[in-house]
Amino acid sequence: MKKLNIKEIKDRNSSLINQLLEVWEDSVKATHLFLSSEEIKNIKEYVTQAISGVSHLVIIKNESNQPIAFMGIEDRKLEMLFIKNSERGKGLEKQLLNYGIKNYNVNELAVNEQSPNAKGFYEYMGFKTYKRTELDEQGNPYPILYMRLEK
Repeated sequence: MKKLNIKEIKDRNSSLINQLLEVWEDSVKATHLFLSSEEIKNIKEYVTQAISGVSHLVIIKNESNQPIAFMGIEDRKLEMLFIKNSERGKGLEKQLLNYGIKNYNVNELAVNEQSPNAKGFYEYMGFKTYKRTELDEQGNPYPILYMRLEK
């Protein structure tokens, strides 16, 4: 597994935001199978704001300088982590999360219960569920698992 260029981005111009939105949508369509196309379209409206406003935005770019993965961190909480579908399974998730743990002391996150692969990945990385809600942050009927890193 080759080491990719992981770095925090301060300048969040509209071009970058649009590229990250494409990564987000590609990732969500592949991993959040419980969401309809209409729901994804509705959620996408919040994502621009979330990417623009998160304290720490960390991305991985490919050889062509295109973003292929990103995460957002607020305080010590992982707010988002998305990998372009064609890049999944190459260890990018692990590289990003380890970077967040090491550089930003990430120790908490929330994950959709209906995304068993994501839940399994976070458990593999040492996170344990401490709380469950029936609804997501927008009040939709998608159970959320809140997880903490167990040292």
